[in-house]
Amino acid sequence: MSTHRSHSARRRHRRGGSTPASGRRRAGVLWAGLAALTVLGASGFAVAGWADDGEKAAGSRGSSPAPVRPTDRLPSAPSPSGPPAAPSAGPSGPVAAGSPAPPAASPSAPVIPATGPGTFVVAPGGSAQAGKGKVLRYRVEVEKGLALSAADVARQVEGVLADRRGWTADGRSAFRRVSGGAADFVVRVATPGTVDEICGRFGLDTGGEVNCNVADRVMVNLKRWLLATPVYAKDVTAYRALIINHEIGHFLGHGHVDCPGPGRPAPAMMQQIKGMRGCVPNVWPYDAKGRLVTGPTLT
Repeated sequence: MSTHRSHSARRRHRRGGSTPASGRRRAGVLWAGLAALTVLGASGFAVAGWADDGEKAAGSRGSSPAPVRPTDRLPSAPSPSGPPAAPSAGPSGPVAAGSPAPPAASPSAPVIPATGPGTFVVAPGGSAQAGKGKVLRYRVEVEKGLALSAADVARQVEGVLADRRGWTADGRSAFRRVSGGAADFVVRVATPGTVDEICGRFGLDTGGEVNCNVADRVMVNLKRWLLATPVYAKDVTAYRALIINHEIGHFLGHGHVDCPGPGRPAPAMMQQIKGMRGCVPNVWPYDAKGRLVTGPTLT
């Protein structure tokens, strides 16, 4: 807001006596000029008053805070995992010196605790049987304190195990999810520290990074569930299918295999996190025609 100053005209006292004509003319010009200044000053105050009101109105309209947008936790595809984006110039180019800088883009990276309590929430309900053959009952659990819905994780696991390109394509394996009673195996999503602790009991070193299958437990590292790997960074959902198919493949007795050749689909039992070795991404044990996708056995 600007500060406006007004000036008052001094009154000058004239001595008595007549004023010469030239003096009267000069006086007339002087008074006309003073009158014009008076009108201009009045109009200037009027404009200044209008601008002041407008600034106040604009200030009152702009005083309410902008709505805060919540930060997203789980991306369908991680962008979530990349470094914060650097501020970019606007449509008109870089910000001029002295102008307020635009706010930086907020990264949507998920929060991944290093470890957790080691206790779990069981997904409620159950599923219908998927596949023919021996029915394997399983539970889905999520470590307590995580920002994951156990029911949502269970739905995703059910979908993977029911897919016709999954292990039911062998004609011998069938799956049914339960939430109580006996279970043949359990799928657990847990923090890296908890996965390390449970897998370490059986001599496996998961290094805070990878998943494992030990005894009747399929341990899914939260980091991999949320971030996938660079190869699957744009399709985290697909990588989740690979996690389930790979670790349950171990539970069913399948070992690691290598890439069958450049340009061929990577087997689900290949350790794709260590590199694709010329294969193209694939997350299913079988192809759409029911053929097993495999490669040379690794010892």
